[in-house]
Amino acid sequence: MQSMETDVAIIGAGPAGLQAAIHAARRKVRTIVIGRPDQGALVRAEIENYFGIPKINGQEVLKIGLEQAKHAGAELFEEDVMKAEKVGETFFLETDRDKRVSAKAVILALGISRMKLNVEGEKEFLGRGVSYCAACDANFFKGKKVAVVGNDSMAAVSTVLMTNVASDVYWVTKEPKVAPPLLEKVKATKAKVIEASWPKKVHGDQTVKKLELADGQFLEVDGVFIELGARGSAELALDLGVLPDPSGLINVNDKMETEVQGVYAAGDVTGRPWQLARAVGQGCIAGTNAAKFVLYGVGVVE
Repeated sequence: MQSMETDVAIIGAGPAGLQAAIHAARRKVRTIVIGRPDQGALVRAEIENYFGIPKINGQEVLKIGLEQAKHAGAELFEEDVMKAEKVGETFFLETDRDKRVSAKAVILALGISRMKLNVEGEKEFLGRGVSYCAACDANFFKGKKVAVVGNDSMAAVSTVLMTNVASDVYWVTKEPKVAPPLLEKVKATKAKVIEASWPKKVHGDQTVKKLELADGQFLEVDGVFIELGARGSAELALDLGVLPDPSGLINVNDKMETEVQGVYAAGDVTGRPWQLARAVGQGCIAGTNAAKFVLYGVGVVE
């Protein structure tokens, strides 16, 4: 595993994360951004209500923001953070490409989106066998049969996790889009990988009983874990000792500080309104204060 040290690690390459990177890097602290800009909601958006810009495509906003962050001195790693922990006064992040990053401060800016399959039975069996968080609900499926659905790193990690709990695990994927080291970890488990297929319908009575696939297969399962993307800010916050509220939002003060010293949050994960202007403003505050924390410590005014 490759090791790397930084001052400020920003998880998320959307508007909040990139703005935080610009402000942190400009204060001459080493700043890295870990995330995939092409997976955020802004990519598909048309912006018409941002001050000073009558209309602009979200993808163009991200392109400009990435260039600004790099020009300021920030480094971007298009990877997913799979694990986070605090050891003493240092934060450690592990990515899907076997990178282990140590940081003095962390900014959570991944947003809150939970992508859905939008198939029959998904909504009906939510909480009765259908889950969007394997890490949260794994213990409810000890000794049972489960299916994990998704193409990206979180689906792969969840598949590995469930093999330690469930009796049978299926990973249903159109095409695995994960780093080779992570794919090898899945293949080393007892999980059965079902490629080139996708769910069509979730069947059951009071709880989930079967998952019907588009190719006509039926999987006899007790649970279906829908993991379409990377770990979100709320899950990573829990890893770091920050407790999100029941809706998954992270509480911050006016400095974008969480309850854990050295951990900041910005953007949609802190609540409504889910607007570009708010995300950028919070990113500015989070990046500035994370850099101050690294440079001067807590309670020291510049």
